[in-house]
Amino acid sequence: MKLLMNNVPMVVFPALEKTGKVLHGISTRMGGVSTDEWASLNLQFRPGDSKDNVMENYSRFSDALGFSLEDTVFSAQTHSTNLRRIFASDRGKGIGPSDIQSTDGLHTNEPGVVLVTFCADCAPLLFFDPIRKVVAASHSGWQGTVKEIGRLTVEALVSEYGCEPGDILAGIGPSIGPCCFEADSPVALQFLEKPAWASYVQGPDGNGKYKIDLWQINRQMLSDAGLLPEHIDCEPMCTCCNEKLFFSHRRDGDKRGAMATVICLKT
Repeated sequence: MKLLMNNVPMVVFPALEKTGKVLHGISTRMGGVSTDEWASLNLQFRPGDSKDNVMENYSRFSDALGFSLEDTVFSAQTHSTNLRRIFASDRGKGIGPSDIQSTDGLHTNEPGVVLVTFCADCAPLLFFDPIRKVVAASHSGWQGTVKEIGRLTVEALVSEYGCEPGDILAGIGPSIGPCCFEADSPVALQFLEKPAWASYVQGPDGNGKYKIDLWQINRQMLSDAGLLPEHIDCEPMCTCCNEKLFFSHRRDGDKRGAMATVICLKT
């Protein structure tokens, strides 16, 4: 974790930061002005928190990381595997009016366009190809993970921009960990159907519950998609366990804030 200006801590990936070619970061819940269940750096416009609070939070987050809010493009997440190519003309969609619907992954090769996804237990995935100069951000909850949005994102970068999987750098951000992601058999069986993932599903216990490791499953998925293991960074911090640092849907339900994940090609 890195502490930037304005006392706004965030998660960054060493491999991405080392390139010097991308701006990226994953917020925590610390450093903002929201109160109560949304305290304090809520970055999603949600019922109960005021728009003024969220906008001030964005001001602090964007100042700390060094991007302009007018350059952002927000995903519109529905736990789908829909991906969208983003152009400079899309800047501002999300903060302002947007035609982006049911989209859980964004990608672009245009510098200065800030891709934004949201999470509160789901795994944020970031991608950067330093050869083709392409970035992507995808939202991978358990449903997105089962549907392999990580692999599909890699395939989109290959087909849309001519990327080679072996060139792509990736980061898997904080999410609900295997310590807290407990699922019934209908969910667990969807993961167990894929032999490469079976060792990352533990159970059932005496109550018929399974523990699932989304970090390792996403790492395995990206490796199977052709990324080199040394090109995959993972920040295994459980959002559900770490109440002071992260919002968590599993822990707090719908009445809570959300973290934001951003990535942008530097101009």
